Amino acid sequence: MASDTPESLMALCTDFCLRNLDGTLGYLLDKETLRLHPDIFLPSEICDRLVNEYVELVNAACNFEPHESFFSLFSDPRSTRLTRIHLREDLVQDQDLEAIRKQDLVELYLTNCEKLSAKSLQTLRSFSHTLVSLSLFGCANIFYEEENPGGCEDECLVNPTCQVLVKDFTFEGFSRLRFLNLGRMIDGVPVESLLRPLNSLAALDLSGIQTSDAAFLTQWKDSLVSLVLYNMDLSDDHIRVIVQLHKLRHLDISRDRLSSYYKFKLTRKVLSLFVQKLGNLMSLDISGHMILENCSISKMDEEAGQTSIEPSKSSIMPFRALKRPLQFLGLFETSLCRLTHIPAYKVSGDKNEEQVLNAIEAYTEHRPEITSRAINLLFDIARIERCNQLLRALKLVIMALKCHKYDKNIQVTGSAALFYLTNSEYRSEQSVKLRRQVIQVVLNGMESYQEVTVQRNCCLTLCNFSIPEELEFQYRRVNELLLSILNPTRQDESIQRIAVHLCNALVCQVDNDHKEAVGKMGFVVTMLKLIQKKLLDKICDQVMEFSWSALWNITDETPDNCEMFLNFNGMKLFLDCLKEFPEKQELHRNMLGLLGNVAEVKELRPQLMTSQFISVFSNLLESKADGIEVSYNACGVLSHIMFDGPEAWGICEPQREEVEERMWAAIQSWDINSRRNINYRSFEPILRLLPQGISPVSQHWATWALYNLVSVYPDKYCPLLIKEGGMPLLRDMIKMVTARQETKEMARKVIEHCSNFKEENMDTSR
Repeated sequence: MASDTPESLMALCTDFCLRNLDGTLGYLLDKETLRLHPDIFLPSEICDRLVNEYVELVNAACNFEPHESFFSLFSDPRSTRLTRIHLREDLVQDQDLEAIRKQDLVELYLTNCEKLSAKSLQTLRSFSHTLVSLSLFGCANIFYEEENPGGCEDECLVNPTCQVLVKDFTFEGFSRLRFLNLGRMIDGVPVESLLRPLNSLAALDLSGIQTSDAAFLTQWKDSLVSLVLYNMDLSDDHIRVIVQLHKLRHLDISRDRLSSYYKFKLTRKVLSLFVQKLGNLMSLDISGHMILENCSISKMDEEAGQTSIEPSKSSIMPFRALKRPLQFLGLFETSLCRLTHIPAYKVSGDKNEEQVLNAIEAYTEHRPEITSRAINLLFDIARIERCNQLLRALKLVIMALKCHKYDKNIQVTGSAALFYLTNSEYRSEQSVKLRRQVIQVVLNGMESYQEVTVQRNCCLTLCNFSIPEELEFQYRRVNELLLSILNPTRQDESIQRIAVHLCNALVCQVDNDHKEAVGKMGFVVTMLKLIQKKLLDKICDQVMEFSWSALWNITDETPDNCEMFLNFNGMKLFLDCLKEFPEKQELHRNMLGLLGNVAEVKELRPQLMTSQFISVFSNLLESKADGIEVSYNACGVLSHIMFDGPEAWGICEPQREEVEERMWAAIQSWDINSRRNINYRSFEPILRLLPQGISPVSQHWATWALYNLVSVYPDKYCPLLIKEGGMPLLRDMIKMVTARQETKEMARKVIEHCSNFKEENMDTSR
């Protein structure tokens, strides 16, 4: 099972400081600019963590607002020290790098920072004397500058028509630089002249860059240990250069087989050359390549027995010459991954769960196009088979969804996979912390994408959680997202149905403060609009029934929400639904349950005192719909109205005595052992009808309700009645002269039931 270990003190303090910057680390200058408190001095371990966690929070936490001048906190290296920072997406702008230009950075990763322009190239020179690792992956505009400085609007920074390519920048002076990632650099950047000043590169990533002449790579043949040429259109000339890089330990020439047509085809000869010439090779990725010749041995010649990673038994013929198994071999979307004996400890491919998880792990950060297809394979495994590495799978999908919050394909496949990875079959293996991480990324997806498939997948995944308990830590956010989905103009029925179900579950069994807060978000109005739309379409489906059920739950002991229901024409919708759908029993039960909540509010009862409403409630006393539920709830509504006394009966028809007789008749017709489709959290609204003599029938209804519930569900309702002080109220009621004899008899039976229950469950252990 996954661990539920608490967060470290460092993590908690970092999070708190970042959420309360101007109250902890800094103060606001001119109510805008953040400045570090003068008495604070922070070492690099803390500064690096603050910056990197800040980036994570901005990208992953919905309730975290980035601060425009955050990086100014680290402008002075005398009080703060930055050494290793990872920045990503549109969060980072030119002025942010400029703010930290005095820092002695050793490692700077900039990933998909498309708002950076050529101004940041000049800032990079400030770090030239200390920088060892640099990534500019996906920083598409960093080699662009304004054609007429001052002549364009700010938006020109991301509009190449207003910009010119910078061709005179080089890495001159970056004497310590060993690791460089220029992946997905914009076309036209002169890579060879850019890199020429670097004398001792150890790792180079040129993913997505096309160069016909790779001879310049040989200048690092004695130092380069890692080379990534993902999606570079290779040729025999490239291969001749690569095999001269004899120090290589990691070589990646993989490609996305769907992105475009590549003329180059891998052959047995090329693979043999790699093995012969690159003796230090520990990791090789040839994913996506078409193998021109048959590199595998025949089935007849294949070694029998258990799967082996020994090179001598390799099913891939050229790899039999390896001195040792590779640490990693990338074979995703190649035919080779399906062979039996592969000489590598870790293989990415599509043959089985292990290979698929390796692929997600290897490609998530920089290759979302590959990752989405790998997650799709994981989805099939989780859906059709059983996922054997559940925790690893969940963590990898969460990481992919966090890393590519705005990538539609990742969000679609990832949210679909999460649905199957979080179902009840796997629940016992998942910690609270891990399940909360799932909820966070699901809500991020719902927030970022209005696309139908993502929304449906996310809603379905939320259904796998215990509601409301597991969603309570994000209660407000999840309700806001669901209400936005339930905009009646949206036509997707499946999403509406799931979202209404979730809304209903979220307001069931929560405290009144939560219900009031959700009511103020527009919950009541949204449900009424959904009902109105269904009425217009003359459709009574699950959305209609769930909407009334949700209203029933959210109005329970919540007067403000009850009032909102009345103010927004709730009673008219009730009457219209009753007329349009006379045979829909569950609908009637939900509507009457809701009106029971409204009737419990003394200040609102006068609005129910009309001839039309009282006649409808009286007629429903004789309803046999859903067992006794509709009749019971109608009687409950009338009991509270009767409780206000004869002087509050402000109508001529029907007469109070006539309604009272029909109520007695209805109660006497019910089976006391009826099983109920109702859930009381408190007996307070019922108990208040006991100590009064103004309406004996209301008193009788309340006593019958208690007798039924403690008889049929003693374990649940006997303790509740005792806890809420019902026993003395019943005893006092028995002494009342105005109480009917049959009511008193029933009260005695309730007391007897609860007394027996109390004795049976008394703890006698010593």
